Amino acid sequence: MTLTEETRTEAVHPPTGFFARVAGFAHRRRWLVLVLWVAVLAGVWGAATLAGDDYRNDNSLPGTESQEAADLLTEHGLGRAGDTMQIVLSSEAGLNAPATRRQVETMLAEVAALPKVAQVRSPYADPSAIAPGGRIGYATAVLDVPSTQMTKPDSELVYETAAKAERNGLRVELGGQAARLLAAGEGGTAEGIGLLAAMAILVLMFGTFIAAGLPIITAVFAVGSTLGVIILASHAFTIADWTPYVMILVGLGVGIDYALLVFARYRGELVKGTPPGQAAVAALDVAGRTVFFAGCTVILALLGLVALGLGSLQGMALCVALTVLVTMLASLTLLPALLGVFGARFARQFTERAAKRAAKGKADEGAIWRRVGGLVQRRPWAALLVAGVLLGALAVPALGMRFGFADAGNDPKGTTSREAYDLLSQGFGPGFNGPLLLVVRGGEGGPAKAGAAVTQALRDVDGVKAAGAPIPAQDGRIATMLVFPTSSPQAEETTALVSTLRDDVLPGVSASNGADVLVGGATAAAEDYSAKVADRMPLFMAIVVGLSIVLLMAVFRSVLIPLKAAVLNLLSIGAALGAMKLVFQDGRFGVEAAPIEAYLPVMVFAVVFGLSMDYEIFLVSRMREEWLRTGDAAHAVREGLARTGSVITAAGAIMVVVFGAFMLSPERLLQQTGFGMAVAVFVDAVIIRCLIVPAVMRLLGRHAWWFPRPLARLLPEVQVERA
Repeated sequence: MTLTEETRTEAVHPPTGFFARVAGFAHRRRWLVLVLWVAVLAGVWGAATLAGDDYRNDNSLPGTESQEAADLLTEHGLGRAGDTMQIVLSSEAGLNAPATRRQVETMLAEVAALPKVAQVRSPYADPSAIAPGGRIGYATAVLDVPSTQMTKPDSELVYETAAKAERNGLRVELGGQAARLLAAGEGGTAEGIGLLAAMAILVLMFGTFIAAGLPIITAVFAVGSTLGVIILASHAFTIADWTPYVMILVGLGVGIDYALLVFARYRGELVKGTPPGQAAVAALDVAGRTVFFAGCTVILALLGLVALGLGSLQGMALCVALTVLVTMLASLTLLPALLGVFGARFARQFTERAAKRAAKGKADEGAIWRRVGGLVQRRPWAALLVAGVLLGALAVPALGMRFGFADAGNDPKGTTSREAYDLLSQGFGPGFNGPLLLVVRGGEGGPAKAGAAVTQALRDVDGVKAAGAPIPAQDGRIATMLVFPTSSPQAEETTALVSTLRDDVLPGVSASNGADVLVGGATAAAEDYSAKVADRMPLFMAIVVGLSIVLLMAVFRSVLIPLKAAVLNLLSIGAALGAMKLVFQDGRFGVEAAPIEAYLPVMVFAVVFGLSMDYEIFLVSRMREEWLRTGDAAHAVREGLARTGSVITAAGAIMVVVFGAFMLSPERLLQQTGFGMAVAVFVDAVIIRCLIVPAVMRLLGRHAWWFPRPLARLLPEVQVERA
């Protein structure tokens, strides 16, 4: 069939599928659709602005020792024990110098009079609050609200009041959880840089600013609307304060990605001579289905996180899944409406550009990828060997990942919370910033006496610098005590100490006096969190991988292709995690070395596994389209890559720059997330989809499309490509 005949046939028999009907409605009623989207965005943001947010972190870990310790503290009236801020003081002349003492006491009186400050404990009332040498010490500001209810202006007021005392060699810094608000960035810079970089790539691809702007407009509408909904939902559900940043990161990436897939197909239809209205319908009939099923795989992967049962991670998964759903809706409704507004302009610009390329004798845009596909098909084993060795070498370091939670020691240098952390470490030792909290319950003679036995047992334990005296609760039924390690909170030695206390030291004390001794605190909670993730990871992976394989079997009517996709997706995730370990845990390229955020691997797994399926569906569906048309497996691989290679690499480049821009964020969590996802997308779009997949498909040949009859009868047939 010639190109003219093909176009004529499509004009006579226009697509009639669901996505085609949706696109046709949106194209015809473009102004109605645009007004509705603007109204939704304005209405949601208006309500969100009036209501404000109520983000709450939930790091509870039911069934763990650290959570049991935390529950005991709450039950016996000690659940607010951590609601303090440290006013860290340093003076070369010594804090006990008369002039310095007058400055400090005057400042502490002013801080005590501030809102949300219940009292201030002076270092001069507690000799242990001044380090040996007398040059470093701290005062404790007791808050009358939980630290989570302190706003950034509240913390700024405390810091500014305390900093007034900085004269005559006295240095003042502010520590504690509420003080870390001052180290948090305002946001927006990373997103803006990512969008500008994405715009540049789209302009190079389409040659016009208007065409380049449509995918970005679609993504911004989708992400903006969802963010407003999440702000409102935070009043009814537990949503962590870092969720919006992850939602924006993923939403912008997939939003631009999905719109690009549709727009690229639309451009192809225009170049063939299809009228703009029919081109929009034809593009959505095929690319719309691709976007739908690709989005479903991302949503399935994210919902798999719910099976982990980890507090804030569940809220994040639901919010990001909602974001992906709205980006799908925007790509299927808002984008066709925008195409209706600019369709005539695009038809003229794209056809003229194609005619100029032809007049200059330039090959079509798929020629390069057709040659790449041919080269890979001639040397499939060589392509697999090179790519496999490269990705394997990158994935191996992931086996040595250590997990933890960021603390003030990970805040940017120069921030007051980081300076306070460093001063306390210098004066009192690196373990002072992360003491272990022991909770003693019962025992012969009561918990206070049992706690004294614990103190005695800890004297000869390697890794323990000091152990505080047991402090009984008001009801006398439990006692708490602090154990200060010799190492920093995130050091491997501290992790080993937690295990030593739980497995070797404390069981002996319990056996001798009958007391229950639990190890809690932030450091122990990080260890319990990591263990909980490791225990539930097999179930999580089984759910995500299993459901994705079933979905791809229904889409491609094949057994081997979904299995191949799952294996390759796991390989790209392994490479991303390995790269994260090398950079953030080992401290390569000047990055400060520290453990990986405990919940980050599962979050990256869910998001990246779903995103990897986007490219798999887009590439292989085009291969299947050619396979159904010609029955030639080798030709289908080459032509599928030729038709999609430039779009996949452009979409991948956009995701890389959007995700990579978050490396500029001051938040370590966002730096790790953006870097990991950028590496995973680069590996997936360039190495896997453009090298490994064509090589594997070439080796499988016709067997790639093998599908047993029992499975064919069991699974419904879902068409992505045009029938």
